[in-house]
Amino acid sequence: MTTIYLIRHAEAEGNLYRRVHGWYDSLITDNGYRQIAALEARFRDIHIDAVYSSDLFRTSATARAIYAPKGLELRTDPGLRELKLGDWEDLPFGLVRRQFPRQMELFNRTDPNWQVDNAETFSQLGERIYSAVRRLAEKHPDQTVALFSHGMALRQFLGKVKNVPPEEWHSIPHGDNTAMSCLTFDGERFAIRFEMDNSHLPVDISTLARQSWWRKDKKASADVNLWFRPAVWPQDRALYSEADQNLTVAMSGDRAVGLLLTDPDRGREEKAGYIKFLSIFPEDRGRGLGVQLIGEAVSRYRRAGRDRLRLCCPADNEGAQRFFQRYGFRKTGREDGGGLMEKYIGFER
Repeated sequence: MTTIYLIRHAEAEGNLYRRVHGWYDSLITDNGYRQIAALEARFRDIHIDAVYSSDLFRTSATARAIYAPKGLELRTDPGLRELKLGDWEDLPFGLVRRQFPRQMELFNRTDPNWQVDNAETFSQLGERIYSAVRRLAEKHPDQTVALFSHGMALRQFLGKVKNVPPEEWHSIPHGDNTAMSCLTFDGERFAIRFEMDNSHLPVDISTLARQSWWRKDKKASADVNLWFRPAVWPQDRALYSEADQNLTVAMSGDRAVGLLLTDPDRGREEKAGYIKFLSIFPEDRGRGLGVQLIGEAVSRYRRAGRDRLRLCCPADNEGAQRFFQRYGFRKTGREDGGGLMEKYIGFER
């Protein structure tokens, strides 16, 4: 009898920045690394013979919780990847909802009719992940294996094991980041011992505890997913005093809630992307929206080949400094009368 632990990756940029990440390769957040430490503690006394992950960074980095302390080799398998999201990859969820409302509704319901250009279907994902897990289980008879994959992929796998019909896929529960399921495999079929367990995570580092989209009781307010548009003059003069082609307006539905001003030329030779100005308007502060503006800057500069973000935060603005430090910026010096801060956005494999 083979024992299989299926584990979702730790919190990654898509979870934090509210962007669509399937095959898009994203980094683990600072909170995600705290989740990895909690996962490592949970597996400290559990024997594992082999560790596999998808070949994306967010799963291979999470897998270090098991393979590194146990002295095992990490083997990657693209069959464990997340749903390929095609033309939606790395778009803000707010933009997808605005441009493709019907398809977004189908996606949120895990509806078998969901389809996007250059993407997999839910059915194709289910076949792929089931085949990969079975193939890896067959390689390790009578051993214990840890497999690291992704949220939607694991839902579809568990749905196939439980023979959930397509019209009921929406009922398959969502798992927290680093949530784990345990199954056995007798060479013919899988049996579930438990699924989507996140008991190793304190509430303060649980990703789902901070979000509302997955709740069925509707007790919490809905998450706000932003989209972004270029500023237009003179229509946007009231939002910012000077016309600038690099100014972006953050939108919640039809309402402007903040601004992002970048400087693509500054820092180019050092592979750094510079943020000149980032702000949520006063009436929308305290709602956790500012991090999505950071995510927009990360997306743009990473596409441009930059591996770090820089900004200058006023030395007397302690609130702003705490905000940027919370999301990975570190003080690196002084510039223009303020504190220079930097965040690494490249990959270390």
